[in-house]
Amino acid sequence: MKKEFDVLVIGAGPGGYTAAIRAAQLGGKVAIIEKQDLGGTCLNKGCIPTKALIASVHTLHCLKKAEEFGIIAKNVKIDFSAIMTRKERIVKRLRTGIKNLLKSYHIEVIKGQAYFVSPSTIKIEDKTLDIKKCIIATGSVISEMLGIKIDGQNIITSNDVIELEQIPSSLLIVGGGVIGLEFACIFQGLGSKVTIAEALSSILSSEDREISKALKSILAKRGMDIKTKTTVKEINLKDGKVEVVLNSGENIEKILVEKVVITIGRKPQINNLGLENAGIFCEDGRIVVNNKMETNIKGIYAIGDVIGGPFLAHKASAEGIVAAENALGRQTLIDYRAIPRCIFTIPEIASVGISEEEARKKGYKVAIGKFPFMVNGKAITTGDTTGFVKVVVDRETNAILGIHILGLQATELITQASLAIRLGCTINELNRIIYPHPTLSEAIWEAAQDVYQKAIDLPKFKGS
Repeated sequence: MKKEFDVLVIGAGPGGYTAAIRAAQLGGKVAIIEKQDLGGTCLNKGCIPTKALIASVHTLHCLKKAEEFGIIAKNVKIDFSAIMTRKERIVKRLRTGIKNLLKSYHIEVIKGQAYFVSPSTIKIEDKTLDIKKCIIATGSVISEMLGIKIDGQNIITSNDVIELEQIPSSLLIVGGGVIGLEFACIFQGLGSKVTIAEALSSILSSEDREISKALKSILAKRGMDIKTKTTVKEINLKDGKVEVVLNSGENIEKILVEKVVITIGRKPQINNLGLENAGIFCEDGRIVVNNKMETNIKGIYAIGDVIGGPFLAHKASAEGIVAAENALGRQTLIDYRAIPRCIFTIPEIASVGISEEEARKKGYKVAIGKFPFMVNGKAITTGDTTGFVKVVVDRETNAILGIHILGLQATELITQASLAIRLGCTINELNRIIYPHPTLSEAIWEAAQDVYQKAIDLPKFKGS
């Protein structure tokens, strides 16, 4: 007897499994199709493994400065094998958690590659299923670098890095974006000599320029060699190492490293799905959807990386909920006004809304408020005062356009900033919120006060 489902979800990453659960919560009979492991790239190759490694590096940093806190911790050693074992244990635990969640909602997991035979039929290996409603959540794949052959040993990708068995003595990271910088911080923290080659004029080019410049300065002071406006001209194996020829436009430079890590980004996974058989419209390598997450084919939805950037797990999950609700007869629209962006470098970066540069480009009359963690009481007690909070405001309406944070626990602090922007909070309203003391979050309030030079814990502005 042929099985029938109200909703078929293709892909069990953060967007896919969230969509499947919401559809089941609404009473739908749901199946989720996954050719690899539950959790997708985020859980198995990206967000979670890297954060587990970052946590180990952060612990190492704490131990190295323990004497500042009156704690003697001598002969601290790195057991890289144990670090990687812990990372894998965390991934397996969360993967099992997703499996149990899906089971609790009676969601059937079908292993295999989904392929559209027509707008109404999907084939998975030797199974054929009729489509009532379908949500495509196939995620993204690593972007290839023209002329560079990945060998998985000396020249590797982000997927290979999280499977390393030893700490490289040196590595060149090609790409100064989020992925490259997180790995740079991990391996510099573990003792590797790290060089970054970024083709653009700045690292983290999509972030506020002041924030990215500050991070570059911090990492450079730690000994990281960050080369902007620099491309890879040639890569050769030489005596068991990798010789890389770099071109900065002005100079040609050769460097010798143990590993080269290619982290130039990701692209939507639209291949081998038979989208053309279903008549699903794609543009610029991504599936096109409306604000209900529906494609041009009625009843077929797409969410997450497969519809294009920003490539964020929480964006995919939000889209998954919208798609599932619409698939089950609700009328729900996606709201992109306040998507937080989190970068787990050391120190962390988090932002929501637009940057100062974007605001000026859009024609806003911009007011800026800033507050450094070096004068925040809680930051001083933790011994980590690096960074600052920056608030971007429309001077004419006092609307908060963006909040940007560089520093300890920035990725946790950003949620309140997201809430403020999502609810249309003005700078005056934010200034009237009572923040607890002593907390890192007070820095947001102080930065908001500084928009009009009223920050309590900054010296009097000379012009006031």
